[in-house]
Amino acid sequence: MKKMIVGVFLVLLTLVLFSLPVRAGDLNVSAAMSLREAVTELSNTFSAKNPGVKIQNNFAASGALAKQIENGAPADIYFSANVKWMDFLAEKGLVDRKNTVVVAYNAVVFVGKPDLKARTMQDLVKLEKIAVGSPRSVPAGDYAVQAMKKAGIEKQLEGRLVMAKDVRECLMYADRGEVTGAFVYKTDAEQMAKNVKILFVVPQELYPRVTYPLGMTAAGAKKPEAVAYFRFAQSAEGKKILAKHGFVVE
Repeated sequence: MKKMIVGVFLVLLTLVLFSLPVRAGDLNVSAAMSLREAVTELSNTFSAKNPGVKIQNNFAASGALAKQIENGAPADIYFSANVKWMDFLAEKGLVDRKNTVVVAYNAVVFVGKPDLKARTMQDLVKLEKIAVGSPRSVPAGDYAVQAMKKAGIEKQLEGRLVMAKDVRECLMYADRGEVTGAFVYKTDAEQMAKNVKILFVVPQELYPRVTYPLGMTAAGAKKPEAVAYFRFAQSAEGKKILAKHGFVVE
C-alpha cells in the first residue's frame, strides 16, 4: 500500500514539475567592440521578445574575447570581427564550426582632421603618429598592418604607430588629437567620430574583407535560449538591426 502511495505521489510530482513554465537561464554574449551598439540593440530586442532571459553582454577586442573564452570565461554566443579568432576557438573545440555563420561585413578607413592632407596610403609616410589596434588581438589592427605591408609603407612607418587595445581606442586617440590619424572601421567613423572624418577608404585589394562571423560556444549550443539568439541574429529582423548600425549584410 505504501509503495502504491509513494508511486502515485512521484507520478503527480512529475506531472506538476513538467507543467511549470521553464525558467530561462542567463545568456552570455561576447562581441567585438565595433559591434557594441548593434549587439546591444540585438540583445535588448531579443530580451523583449523573450521575457525572463537575462543577457550579459561583454565587449572587447575579438582576440581578447577569444582568449577569455579559452581560459574559461562564461560565453554562449561569440561575435568576432574576423574569421581568425573564430577558427582559433574552433580548433580548440570551444566552438563548433557547424554553429558558425557570417552575419555582417565592414571596411577599414583612415580618419584624421578634415584639413589633413592624407588621401592615399602613400600619404601616410608624411604623418607623425598613427593609431592602430594591436594586431595580435585587434582585427582592425591586423587588417591595417596587412594593408601597410602590401602598400609597401610598413618600414617607413616604424616608430610612428601607436598601438591601441581596440578599434574604439584608436578613434578616441584621433578625436582627442593625440595622434595625427587612425585606422578604424567605417561604421565607427560614420557614427562616432566627433573631431575627425574619413579621409579615405583603405583599398580592398590591400587586405582581406572585414568579416563578422557569429558562433555558439560548445556550452551555448546546449542552451535553448542561446540557440534562439543565434537564429534571431541571422533573421531578417536581426539583419535589419545590423544594417541600421552601418554594417553590410548579405
